[in-house]
Amino acid sequence: MPGVGYGPRVGLLVVDVQNDFADPAGSLYVADGEQVIAGINAQVAAARAAGSPVFYSQDWHPAETPHFVTGGGVWPPHCVAGSRGAAFHPDLVVDGEVIRKGVDGADGYSAFSVRDPRSGVRRATLLGERLGQLGITTLVVVGLAGDHCVRASALDARAQGLTVVLPLALTRFVNLHPGDDDRAVDAMREAGVLVGG
Repeated sequence: MPGVGYGPRVGLLVVDVQNDFADPAGSLYVADGEQVIAGINAQVAAARAAGSPVFYSQDWHPAETPHFVTGGGVWPPHCVAGSRGAAFHPDLVVDGEVIRKGVDGADGYSAFSVRDPRSGVRRATLLGERLGQLGITTLVVVGLAGDHCVRASALDARAQGLTVVLPLALTRFVNLHPGDDDRAVDAMREAGVLVGG
């Protein structure tokens, strides 16, 4: 993305580019999700060439969880640990550390935190700690989906004081409710996320 100067203090976060989201046969396919992969791969290459760390978030749910509609949640079962749906899309270049979320049945929207769907208690993933250890001050966020996991990750990154860059061309939206995409973009912009084209 023009304007993103990668380097040792700039990180790239690739959110949930997994078969269940990015493959038309996936159980929670995000329309045109596969179309972002080539652009994301270009960002991975640019980041790596400049010495920027790359992180990948990966939904990794148990077969039964309150996160799924079968357990009282809103989503169809998806990204069940070890399944084809949970695997990264085969066209995605994976060249960095993987942060798994939702492992114990928690809601795993943000790459930075998970929430117990019953108690509401939040706890951090390893991502914030790792970015701190590396001295990262700016985070580029790409992937799926813009109105859920990308949005939650970008907002959490801002809450941690990071400069956050979100290239809209490298995400797609679920739009469970009409207008979710616009509301997500507005919320991110209001939080100071640098939303680009």
